[in-house]
Amino acid sequence: MRKTATKESGKIPAQPGPREVTSVKPAVPSDTETVIPGAGPSVRPGERPTVRLRDAGPDDAPRYAPEWLELREGPDAAARSGDLIDPLRIRLANLPGKAGLVIHDLGCGTGSMGRWLAPRLDGPQHWILHDRDPYLLHFAAVASPRSAADGSRVTVETRRGDVGLLTPDALAGASLVTASALLDVLTREEIDTLAAACTGAGCPALLTLSVAGRVELSPADPLDEEIADAFNAHQRRGGLLGPDAITVACEAFSDRGATVRLHPSAWRLGPADSALTVQWLRGWVGAAVEERPELKERAERYLQDRLEACRAGELNVVVHHSDLLALSRPTGGAS
Repeated sequence: MRKTATKESGKIPAQPGPREVTSVKPAVPSDTETVIPGAGPSVRPGERPTVRLRDAGPDDAPRYAPEWLELREGPDAAARSGDLIDPLRIRLANLPGKAGLVIHDLGCGTGSMGRWLAPRLDGPQHWILHDRDPYLLHFAAVASPRSAADGSRVTVETRRGDVGLLTPDALAGASLVTASALLDVLTREEIDTLAAACTGAGCPALLTLSVAGRVELSPADPLDEEIADAFNAHQRRGGLLGPDAITVACEAFSDRGATVRLHPSAWRLGPADSALTVQWLRGWVGAAVEERPELKERAERYLQDRLEACRAGELNVVVHHSDLLALSRPTGGAS
C-alpha cells in the first residue's frame, strides 16, 4: 500500500474541516496494466476482512487499497437499491424518542456508504464509522458528507471495531446499522453475531452489495462458467460464506423476528468502466486459478482475450449482488 503525506500516526479527526477532503483523494492509476495492491474481489492468503481485529496488531497492513475502493464507488452507488430506501425511511421516522439518527457503518472503508446514504435520509445524523484500518478510517472521516437530504447536519466519529464482537449493548441508541460489500467476507458465526446484535437492539440493518455468485460477460466465452465456479469456491475458503452469505443473513435475521427485504444490486460495467473492469477481471481470474491451478494455462489466455476486449470497448460485465434490509422489532415500543 502506498503511503502519503496525509496519513497521520493513528490520529483520525472526528469532524475534519471540508478543506481536508481533497488532500487525501487517492490517485487511481491511469495505466490499466498496473494492478492496484489489494484490488479485486479475491482474498489473498492470510488476509482478513477489514473489520476483523482478532490476531491483528495496530500496524497491520490495510486489507483494501483506497485506489480500488475509489474505482468501485461509482458503480457501487449506481448498483445499490433505491427501492429499499422508502421502507427504511418510514421505519426511521417512527423510531421513538429520537432527536437525530445514529448510524453505525461497519467495515466502512473510505466511507462510500455514508456518501451514498446520508444525503438520502432526512434529519440530523451522527455516523459512527467502524473499520480495522486506521488509514481507511482517515479517508472516510475527511470525505464524509456534511448534510442530510433536508439540509440537516451530518457528523462523524471513527472507531476500530470487530463485527464478530458486536453486542446489543454496543448498539445501544443506534438508529441503523449499515455496511457495503461486507457479508460475503464473514463467517456464519459472524453473521449470526451481527443479526443477534441488531435484533437485540431493535435496530434496522441495511446491508448492500453482497455477491450473489453470478457473473455475465458479453460476448460470452465457454470458460466463463468454469472461472465463475472456481472463483465462488475460492470465496468460501476458510469458512467465509462468499455467495452463500446473503441467504445465511436472511435466515439469521428472519429467525430472530426481523422482516427481511431483498433487492438485486448488480454492477453493470461497460466501456466507461474499463479501469474497474480490468482490476476486477485480474482479481476474479486470479482467485479462480488459485482455487484450481489446473486452469492456469487456459485462464491466462482467457484473461488476455478479455483484457483486450475490455480495452477495445467491446466487453460488458454484469456482476450480480444483493441488498438486504432487515427491519428488526423495535425495542422502544414503536411499530
